[in-house]
Formats: sequence, structure tokens, C-alpha cells
Amino acid sequence: MFNMTFFIVVLVVMFLASAIKILNEYERAVIFRLGRLIGVKGPGLIILIPLVDKMQKVSLRLVTLDVPPQDIITKDNVSVGVNGVVYFQVIKAEDAVLKVRDYTYAVSQYAQTALRDVIGSVELDQLLTDRQKISDEIQKIVDAETAEWGVDVTGIRLQDIAVPDNMKQVMAKQAEAERERRATIIRAEGELTASINLGKAMQTLSSTGAIALRSLQTIENASNSNNNTIVFAVPVEILEGFKKLTTK
Repeated sequence: MFNMTFFIVVLVVMFLASAIKILNEYERAVIFRLGRLIGVKGPGLIILIPLVDKMQKVSLRLVTLDVPPQDIITKDNVSVGVNGVVYFQVIKAEDAVLKVRDYTYAVSQYAQTALRDVIGSVELDQLLTDRQKISDEIQKIVDAETAEWGVDVTGIRLQDIAVPDNMKQVMAKQAEAERERRATIIRAEGELTASINLGKAMQTLSSTGAIALRSLQTIENASNSNNNTIVFAVPVEILEGFKKLTTK
């Protein structure tokens, strides 16, 4: 009698363990009854019929998926190594279970394919300067496909872009040449500004007779010593300045 009671208790415990399930807030259960989909349940407490119902749990949390390094040849025939990261989450649990065998693996493979296609259609300079734009383009391509699987790809980011050593040297030389070009332009602009200001100053001095006054001050200072012999050449501008002073 005791053995029979113990056996019944064990059966009841096993029945309850297989029938009662608790799902977290971020989980959903896709329920199949005799192989047919009957719905999605959760979160909280759900009850299954043992040996009849089967469930497959799906997480609705955001998933971060690494895209392994891809060797890609750009449009201008430069071989680069690019890796990235994909952010996605399941928004329809039944589609993620019914329409694709392994949605995580499928997202990874499709992201790799889209990454190779997009980067292969751009040149190296564009890849380095428009990384965010290229990432957004890849994200749109992947999201358009995975939407049918009940998956929403919220973002794709390119992380490391490995460039061959010989291309690094070329890029360094280009950067140095660009810096020299900018420095030359800045120096030329400075000299142009200085020459313009100097021309304006000369016009002002000549129009007011200031050049003549400045010259007289120089002669006066030099003549303070008796040992000095002054040879003074009078420019036309100074003569004009004297003329203006005498006419005032």
C-alpha cells in the first residue's frame, strides 16, 4: 500500500512539473498541441497538458550578435577585413519559431552577406569616412528580410576595419600632403592679408603727410651727434607730403 501511494505521489509531482510552467516578463511560450500551433502564452503561470502540449520558449530581450571578421574587396580593389555587431530582438514569437529554424543563426548569416555586398560596392575612402551611413544601409537591408521572421534588427555597427600595411603607408602620405597643402594655403592667405593692410597703411600715410613728418623726426634724431654725416634721399612721396603740409 505504501509503495502504491508513493508511486501515485511521484506521478502527481511529475504531472505538475510538466504541466505547470512559469515564464519571466521577457519570455513567451509558443504552444503546440499534437503538433499544431494553438497560440502564444506568457508571461506568468501557464498550464500545459502533459504528453499533448509542447512549448518552445522565446526571449523578447535585445540580443547583441557579433559578426565575425569578413575579408572583403572594395570597389577600388582594396582588400579589407571588417567585423561588426548586430542588435536585434524578437517581436513576434510565433513567426520566429515557425518561419525560420534558428533565427539567431539566420540573422548572423544574412548580416554577413549584406555586409559583404554593401562594402564591396563602395570605395575604401567612402568606407572610412561614411562608416555610419554604410552601417545604416546594411541595417535596412537586413531588417527588411528579417521582418518576415518576426525579428526586428534595431542596429548594425561596423567595428574594426583592417587595412593592408601598404595602404596605411599610402594613406599616411596622403594625409601629410593634405596637411602641407593646408599650411601653404594658410601662409598664402596670411601674406595676402598683410600685403593688403600694408598697402592701406601706405595710402593713409601718404595722403595725410605722415610719411614726411616721420622722415623729419628721423633726421632730427640722427643729427643730434656732430660726428654724423647725413645723406638723405628724398622720395617723391615725401615731397608730396611736404607740399600738402605747406598748403594747409
